[in-house]
Amino acid sequence: MREYLLSLLNVVCEMAPYLLLGFLIAGILHVFVPQGFYRKYLSKDNKLAVLWAALLGIPLPLCSCGVIPTAIGLRNEKASKGAVASFLIATPQTGIDSILATFSLMGLGFAVVRPVAALVTGVCGGWLVNRLVPEDDVTVTSGPSCGVETGSRLWRVLRYAYFQMMQDIGGRLLIGLLVAALIQVAVPDAFFLHFGKWPLLQMLVILVVAVPMYICSTGSIPVAAALIAKGLSPGAALVMLMAGPAVNLASILVVRKALGRRFTWIYLLVIVCFAILFGFLVNAARLPVMHPDAAASCHAAGAAMPGTFKLVCAIMLTFLILFALFMKLFERFTRKAADPDTAVYTVEGMHCSHCEAAVCRAVEEIPGVESASASASRKTLTIKGPAAEDTIRTAVEKAGYTFKGKK
Repeated sequence: MREYLLSLLNVVCEMAPYLLLGFLIAGILHVFVPQGFYRKYLSKDNKLAVLWAALLGIPLPLCSCGVIPTAIGLRNEKASKGAVASFLIATPQTGIDSILATFSLMGLGFAVVRPVAALVTGVCGGWLVNRLVPEDDVTVTSGPSCGVETGSRLWRVLRYAYFQMMQDIGGRLLIGLLVAALIQVAVPDAFFLHFGKWPLLQMLVILVVAVPMYICSTGSIPVAAALIAKGLSPGAALVMLMAGPAVNLASILVVRKALGRRFTWIYLLVIVCFAILFGFLVNAARLPVMHPDAAASCHAAGAAMPGTFKLVCAIMLTFLILFALFMKLFERFTRKAADPDTAVYTVEGMHCSHCEAAVCRAVEEIPGVESASASASRKTLTIKGPAAEDTIRTAVEKAGYTFKGKK
């Protein structure tokens, strides 16, 4: 147990300073970059719009579920189908927070390769969609987006960076750290070297595990670093970091429903094929993928205690995650007094604050809806007003979520 706790402490301390900085930058981007900025560059049906979509999406801290309503909203703002595909493919693979966190545990090589791979994958996927998917196949009838936020800009930056994002990915990040520490102490050294002669087999196994699951681009980093330390090839680790965050079973179903079958097949095949391609390239290049400090943390039994600055950052990060998760749990079990003019519906498929905003935006224009609020943790949509249930159902399902009726 002592070895496990020391391993966990070292991993958290290595990531904490970069995560805190990355979350702050993500909050600044969220507050200070207007939505119209993205629409301006994505509306034309050409190769340049596809490139802009990938470049603009890479720094955004959107997960594979949160990026879908954003992409659908861009489509309704007349973004080209190729730009939508490029944005969908590139954005969830990385973000400013995950880039910094990747550098903290896996070194400069991986921190550079991840956004480059996301850019190439997104651009190629967008070009293929423009060429192979007829315009009529991509039709969207709903355009959800984030709701209006209140308060000073500084408050909105801090709230988004250190509360909303912590609620969205804090649980998965915490699980990733715990699993990484467990791998470091439980998996024998060089375990994956037994499969060293079959790098493609490693990648295919990783794909089978990672593609259906919801994997956070930041929370997967400590797991990948721990697996590399145990003998997993760097290329197979990159496959997990590319394909896992970019797609999951829920996002596949939503994309299929909202954007069509042919679009979905191109979206999936591009992600899988380019993940394997970049995996082989990383293996062939023999990049030094482990940051020196992080490599030492992967053998925590003999490691010294981390420095004061990293320890303070780790304490801050842990407190913020636990506080955000506690508030999320508190909200889930807190019941408000019943209002005769309020109806509570069950909506499945919401995973983060972006999903909540998408659902609210989808129903707020319905006649009879005075106000709407959604909770991903409770899987609920609360509507105030006399709006008809069938109308609400239609709006929610068009936004890509599953409407289950009244609670």
